[in-house]
Amino acid sequence: MQKESLLIRDYPQEERPRERLAFNGAKSLSNQELLAILLRTGTKSESVVHLSNRVLKHFDGLRLLKDASLEELTSIKGIGEAKAIQILAAIEMGTRIGNLAYDDRYVIRSPEDGANYVMNDMRFLSQEHFVCLYLNTKNQVLHRQTVFVGSLNASIVHPREVFKEAFRRSAASIICAHNHPSGDPSPSREDIEVTKRLVECGKMIGIDILDHLIIGDKKYISLKEKGYL
Repeated sequence: MQKESLLIRDYPQEERPRERLAFNGAKSLSNQELLAILLRTGTKSESVVHLSNRVLKHFDGLRLLKDASLEELTSIKGIGEAKAIQILAAIEMGTRIGNLAYDDRYVIRSPEDGANYVMNDMRFLSQEHFVCLYLNTKNQVLHRQTVFVGSLNASIVHPREVFKEAFRRSAASIICAHNHPSGDPSPSREDIEVTKRLVECGKMIGIDILDHLIIGDKKYISLKEKGYL
């Protein structure tokens, strides 16, 4: 029996596409395996891996598959409307991700820009939230993450949690922000200690802490402007 005619259940666990993705990551999979995961099932006589291979051969690879129509896909034996729609949806999702306009990201050029970005979300919070904005080299916001909720304490806001996301996002710098539920953004001793600790850690690993903003009710204080950075 040739391997191509095997059903997916006949493959060793470590050779099944879904299991390979779970253990080795999506980048380790071939185009055929990725398509097999989208299709999920083959036919009574053909594994999903073999079916995905036939689809790719029909379109001579991904270049033509990306422009396939519903009618073209359903003309292939083993591809019904549901499978064809799954493929088309995945292609469109990939196209949209590829066309993301990075220039449309929010740019922070000043403490005021940073405060405006978080003010409406943070000024009414009843607890303190410590938030990090992760920026690229153009000071565009890549990601926003709430790192901690509760009273700020230098021993609780651990640099590891702050910088872990920076590495994940390949961020060049970070702006920290936290709110004072009282509405008064005046910095406390703990605020200053946390800031200095994060700045020191950032210098060691090459990721700058650009500012620490304290958010009050329609007002803020920049610890950079106050000279603590």
